[in-house]
Amino acid sequence: MTPTPTLDDRITGSLLGAAVGDALGGPVEGYAPEQILERHGGRVTGIVGPWNGDAWRTARPIAPYHKGDGHVTDDTLMTHALIRVYEKVRDHLDAYAVADHLVPDLLTTPRWIPELETETLPLHRVFLAEKWLVARLHYGHVDPREAGSGNIVNCGAAMYMAPVGLVNAANPQGAYAEALDVAAPHQSSYGREAAGVFAAAVAAACVPGATPDSVVSTALSLAKDGTRAAIESVCEVASGHTDFETALAPLRRAVAPFDTVGPDYRAPSLGARRPSRLHAIEELPIALGMLLVGAGDFRRTVLGSVNYGRDCDSIATMAGALVGALRGESAVPSDWAKHVAEASRLDLHAPAHALAAVAHEVFARDTARRRAHESAYAALTSAAR
Repeated sequence: MTPTPTLDDRITGSLLGAAVGDALGGPVEGYAPEQILERHGGRVTGIVGPWNGDAWRTARPIAPYHKGDGHVTDDTLMTHALIRVYEKVRDHLDAYAVADHLVPDLLTTPRWIPELETETLPLHRVFLAEKWLVARLHYGHVDPREAGSGNIVNCGAAMYMAPVGLVNAANPQGAYAEALDVAAPHQSSYGREAAGVFAAAVAAACVPGATPDSVVSTALSLAKDGTRAAIESVCEVASGHTDFETALAPLRRAVAPFDTVGPDYRAPSLGARRPSRLHAIEELPIALGMLLVGAGDFRRTVLGSVNYGRDCDSIATMAGALVGALRGESAVPSDWAKHVAEASRLDLHAPAHALAAVAHEVFARDTARRRAHESAYAALTSAAR
């Protein structure tokens, strides 16, 4: 019998799993499965080098980022930044915590950036959809609860919401609500919805006895509009596959009606990334689908996500976080985790230890608040008895 992972173990597994998935997916991000197959002479089965080899500094469209060789991308950098906010607040977060703490972290504190191989402000690495946070909140002084409106709708907020799910471990409804608030300065529409559903899925994966099926069921119970329809469509198809090789094309066909980017990932359509109640980001449904295909096994789930291509670093980040939350640290191949930590020059365990400490504190606060509410409610209703 495999012992049930503890909360600390699940937090470590989830964050390690996310970072490893991110590093594996980075070098093939933006390409189709057929291109990946041709470039690597087969499917990616582990950590690989840059797509353009030693020309990574100048080769378009990736330059100047050193993607590959075990380097994490902005998915992990943003995840760690959010954990630092939790370390400061030491309680549940909201949109104002993003404005007060996350934005200054991106704007004022130099960090080691693996893809740039230098220490610089995280703002210099994050994508335009994340730079939006600084433009709107620091320079525009927009209400944090509304600042996400107008940004391109993508997976930018969802990709780093695992910490919200872990702080709300085994409480998917709480994770969903908190993530929607945390994502408000960054995203709107189905981009914000995906952030809430992903956090809820991570929280659901922490429930003792959880399975890939129960995680997907929880996600469907909370997801709205196009996000729910996309997850349902993809996961229905995924349930008929146990090998990611046979699932790659069917999963893409299942999510295509809900994806606004279109068939050419690097040349999105004019309607791409616009708010809609009918559409969904591609990354979350595919990550959940691969979780089913891989039956919760890390290698099968994450390598399926990587070889799917397109925005596969974010897909593999989400998939890795879910498997790690389900199975704990032992599910993540230790050789991959070690390679990624050394290549990225990051301590991948320190953020996990920090977040675990915060999660325990938040639960204690929640318990005290709940008991205070119960006491007040009892006093309010005792006269009626």
